[in-house]
This record gives sequence, structure tokens and C-alpha cells, in this order.
Amino acid sequence: MEIEKKYLVPVLPENLENYPKKRIAQGYLCTSPVVRIRKSNDDYYLTYKGEGLMVREEYDLPLTKESYDHLLSKIDGLLIAKTRYLIPLWDGLTAELDVFEGDLAPLQLVEVEFSSVEEAEAFIPPEWFGEDVTNSGKYHNSYMSQHGLN
Repeated sequence: MEIEKKYLVPVLPENLENYPKKRIAQGYLCTSPVVRIRKSNDDYYLTYKGEGLMVREEYDLPLTKESYDHLLSKIDGLLIAKTRYLIPLWDGLTAELDVFEGDLAPLQLVEVEFSSVEEAEAFIPPEWFGEDVTNSGKYHNSYMSQHGLN
């Protein structure tokens, strides 16, 4: 089960180069239900995500590079490219800041995953977080792969 909140980021925090980062490329084989392939640095995954906004099922299965490359030609919509910065917060939480490239630039989103709905609902975001877009399906990557930033 994935429990996360998502926010727009109007201005990037300082010193991003000090945080771990991942180069991510992902595409969608299906958007209802969500079936995604992802390259994250040198790791490859096939992911299934159930329906929902803040809370939904999620399963990751490892792929080989060859399997990823084979499936890449079968994606429907945009291949999403982004850099994800992993910024530690408090109480063991991590802000996953995505800086999008290509067709989705200059979009910047940050997600925080939680262990419970109560923890998510009690979360007070740092000042650099912008508008809470958790309940807007328009900022799901699967939606943006089909519709861009519209």
C-alpha cells in the first residue's frame, strides 16, 4: 500500500547537489489500471498501481535491462524523464523531489510517503513546498503521460 502526499514546488530548495539523486525514465503500458516500466539509474522495474489518490496499492517487480528495452517500444504516451532528489525531512520522512524534463518541464513536484493515513493527514509541509495537489489526479505521472501538463 502506498500512502503519499504530493505538492507543487514553485522554487527549488538550495544545495540540491548535496542530496542523493536518481535519473528516472518511465513509460506506461496501461493507465487503467496503471502498469508502468521504470529505469531508475541502473535499476529496472515493472510497477502496478491500483486506483486512488493519497492511498493506493502498489507492487514493484524487477526487470532486466533487456526486458525494459523490449517493453519501452510498447509504451502508450510520453516517456517521462526526471531527476529525483531524496531530501531527508524529520521523523524518518524523505521528500522525493522530481524535476521534470522534456515535455513536462518546468514542472517540479515533491512527494512524501507515509506509514499511515493518520501520519499523512497530520503532516505539516516545509516552507519550500507549494500547493498540495495530492487530490488532483492531473499530477499523477500516468495522467501526464497521456495529457502532458493540460
